[in-house]
Amino acid sequence: MKHPLGTAHSGGHTLPVHEAGARAKEATRAIVIVPVLARQQSVDDAGRQHLVRSSQARHDEAVGLARAIDLDLVHTDVVTLNDPRPATLLGSGKVAEFAEIVKEKKAELVIVDHPLTPVQQRNLEKEMNVKVLDRTGLILEIFGERARTKEGTLQVELAHLNYQKGRLVRSWTHLERQRGGAGFLGGPGETQIEADRRMLQEKIIKLKRELETVRRTRDLHRAKRKKVPFPVVAIVGYTNAGKSTLFNRLTGAGVLAENMLFATLDPTLRRLRLPHGTPIILSDTVGFISDLPTHLVAAFRATLEEVVEADLVLHVRDISDPDTAAQAEDVAHILADLGVDASDQGRVVEVWNKIDRLDESSRAHLQSGQNNDGRSPAAISAVTGEGLDHLIAVIEARVSGDLETLTATLKPPELALLDWLYRNSEVLARKDNDDGSVTLSLTMTHSARDDLQNRLKHKIKE
Repeated sequence: MKHPLGTAHSGGHTLPVHEAGARAKEATRAIVIVPVLARQQSVDDAGRQHLVRSSQARHDEAVGLARAIDLDLVHTDVVTLNDPRPATLLGSGKVAEFAEIVKEKKAELVIVDHPLTPVQQRNLEKEMNVKVLDRTGLILEIFGERARTKEGTLQVELAHLNYQKGRLVRSWTHLERQRGGAGFLGGPGETQIEADRRMLQEKIIKLKRELETVRRTRDLHRAKRKKVPFPVVAIVGYTNAGKSTLFNRLTGAGVLAENMLFATLDPTLRRLRLPHGTPIILSDTVGFISDLPTHLVAAFRATLEEVVEADLVLHVRDISDPDTAAQAEDVAHILADLGVDASDQGRVVEVWNKIDRLDESSRAHLQSGQNNDGRSPAAISAVTGEGLDHLIAVIEARVSGDLETLTATLKPPELALLDWLYRNSEVLARKDNDDGSVTLSLTMTHSARDDLQNRLKHKIKE
């Protein structure tokens, strides 16, 4: 199996020197190992069925995660595991082989794209004589680099402390030293590991308090928005599906949108007025990923509440990715954990992004099955803008009702409504009458029509 990263070497992939460029001198030299279980389970711990990912997809995603923090990848490998070892996960022969590669390539870090127990992590570090990070640790490193707001930093730190708490046993060699006992009786005192755990627990409690303050502030902002009831539309999806590019295209915001995993971490909200005048709040959220650590989901609960509270959820999928079905399933599982049913077509709209990467016939096939009620996926390209008019029409229909054409006559005392009408509808024709009134032919949403009827004292003509 040949990967795009380089040529096959010892069952793995050696990267060409020019790939790292000038960055290689500064970047940490790293090796990526992707363990694939020979008998992969199709049922997760919660008893849910899920699609089994291909080795190629697992490899490419692991490489993408590593490159998200600018590591210089000197070797990557996919390892099939028939019998995972409790002590090292990998077999002794493979561990020895990677120890040689670490030495030969002068690697400073080994990334294992699989959850590791503290014992496995410690043993691998000892055998290979290099720092080892598992999938969870790598995701936490990425999040630590991406956090920009105080809230994001707090959430990452909390997740990191919870992760580290169970790994104190491998972190230091002085953990069994004892400190003197306090008080008159003295006694054996507490071991260093107990002291460190206590300090970690105190930090965790402090962070949780700070995050609770952040959550209350968010609740206040949410309550304020509900007083001026703008519908909230949340964009969710697998990491790198193009959520931020779509967000920027719709709002004109300058949110970081790059071809990398977890380019967006902190949530961004913008007010947006749709073509027929409907104002909405659009929310861009952190990307989801398979095997997202549970304590990370818990830490980001305050952020993800924007999704839970949203009136409409846009599930953005990279339809050009061969692994798109498995990615959609992972997103559906995380949404389910948040209490959102991804199959609820009344609340969730699937957005099939990156159609510009498909061939002409595949693109035409996707677009032919679309309708404006949002019951079928909206096929778009956030980069080129193709299909966005259709998506916007779907959003407006879902949050404000279908469009209708009507005729409204404004009497002279009601002419102050003209400005509101031009902002909240599409004016098809206008006639200025001799008595000073104005007759308008309009296209507007159901909700705007109801609003107009409440402002007028006479009945609107259908």
